[in-house]
Amino acid sequence: MTITVLGPQRRPTVAPLPAGTVAATVTAGWRAREPDDAELDRLLGGGTVNLRLYERWLDVLDRDRELADAEVNHRAVAEELQELYSLQVERANQAMDAIRRTATRPRTRDGAQSDAEAALRLLDERHLDRMSTIRAEFEAAWRPAERDVVAGHRAQVRAELDRAGVLVITGGHVAVLLHVLRLFAVTPPADVLAWSAGAMALTDRVVLFTDGRAETYAPGLGLVPDTVLLPHARRRLPVDDPVRLGALARRFAPARCVVLDDGGTLAAAKVIGPDGRLS
Repeated sequence: MTITVLGPQRRPTVAPLPAGTVAATVTAGWRAREPDDAELDRLLGGGTVNLRLYERWLDVLDRDRELADAEVNHRAVAEELQELYSLQVERANQAMDAIRRTATRPRTRDGAQSDAEAALRLLDERHLDRMSTIRAEFEAAWRPAERDVVAGHRAQVRAELDRAGVLVITGGHVAVLLHVLRLFAVTPPADVLAWSAGAMALTDRVVLFTDGRAETYAPGLGLVPDTVLLPHARRRLPVDDPVRLGALARRFAPARCVVLDDGGTLAAAKVIGPDGRLS
């Protein structure tokens, strides 16, 4: 399997696929705009098949009210876990900022800084474990794959994937993408092309970031392991502050923190080093 990761496509750089290639596309991250894929079809060279995962999800929620109610409860638990974790991360970041401002001696500063970073890593790991646990509990309790509506959609999606040569996953709302990719058991037919949130969903750890702060969100699909993808990073992270960038890189090590620039590729992307420099 070949996995190609691109940066955000605000100004599209995606190239047409080889002639005769059938592309199964996922635009569920666009939610209500999922069907608006004419430009995507043209950019890929035509002949794409939209898996319509968001539409299928809405159909499941409409026709299986019991599962819909269970999903509402599951999301409420997940959202509360995320909110509580966010509060803890905010306090941990405040402590790290205070250490940077207050400490004057390298020996005392470095030790306190190391302890604060370890505490933040522990928060991240525990949150990731809890999110994995509640997802597994939901799957075990409700067994979506065995429910008629979900099973019917899964069979249709599988049939489309079986005749496709590449799976294309666009950006948008990463939580929606993760959910529908799992719900409908989307596995790559051969090759994968993804960008922005679609690329983030392929990693083993989805990290959300804005205003210079980062939060672990949930486990990804694990197809791009040991990598934290950061699309739009130059607009959302302090790329001119090596101290804070270095702390970010050390926090998620040994995974690489990769800055995905608009229109760029993973192969050419900059990686944040432990010293906060891009290389």
